Amino acid sequence: MTMNCEEYKQTIAEDPNFDGGAGHVSECTECRTYRDEMRALDVKIGRALALEVPDLVLPDLPDLENVVSLSNRRRLSTPTWFAMAATVLLAVFFSVRFAGDDSVDYDSLADEVLAHVSHEPSALRVTDVAVSDARLLEAVPANIAELDENTGLITFAESCPINGRNVPHLVIQGQHGPITIILMPDEKISSAIALNDGSQHGVILPVGDGSIAIVAGLDEPLDEVQKQVLKSVVWST
Repeated sequence: MTMNCEEYKQTIAEDPNFDGGAGHVSECTECRTYRDEMRALDVKIGRALALEVPDLVLPDLPDLENVVSLSNRRRLSTPTWFAMAATVLLAVFFSVRFAGDDSVDYDSLADEVLAHVSHEPSALRVTDVAVSDARLLEAVPANIAELDENTGLITFAESCPINGRNVPHLVIQGQHGPITIILMPDEKISSAIALNDGSQHGVILPVGDGSIAIVAGLDEPLDEVQKQVLKSVVWST
């Protein structure tokens, strides 16, 4: 079956053991890397769920005439206890894995933006493959903002939590590497906020009643990108 990058990545995300699409993945380094990452994550989850549950031991009950036999009481079996423990662990794992930045209190919007970008390394891939129009529209619905073609080659588009709100998280390709753009229509700021954590730099720009964060590697020039983004994004409300 012939698959494109988006179809293959979606299939691997749903089933890391998927062995189809061999023709595509043999020629696509990006998809091979993504497959290996998802399979490594699947192994980690499997190890986390490999719990050693001791045999259930119940205390001896007094041999009293009015005590009902344990055989007549409803009790949880060892397999049931194991299933409950595994379910709780799985719930905790995925709540931590996918809760995103909402699980941490940040001192400022700048700190949260920088942390969010650092927590999404898979988004910062160097590629010339743009996201599909459907994926872009899902991440940036018409009731949030409108983008024109001057935004650049958008290679990542998702809706991510920032300060308790789901906002569009985009990545375009810059001169030296990927550039993250986060659209925050409800985060109003009075003036531009500089971003720098020693490994990446950028700015949060006030735009109407909202703001836009632009983040990239330290060697990436952002002056022209800022102008380009400000011309390309229009809030819908």
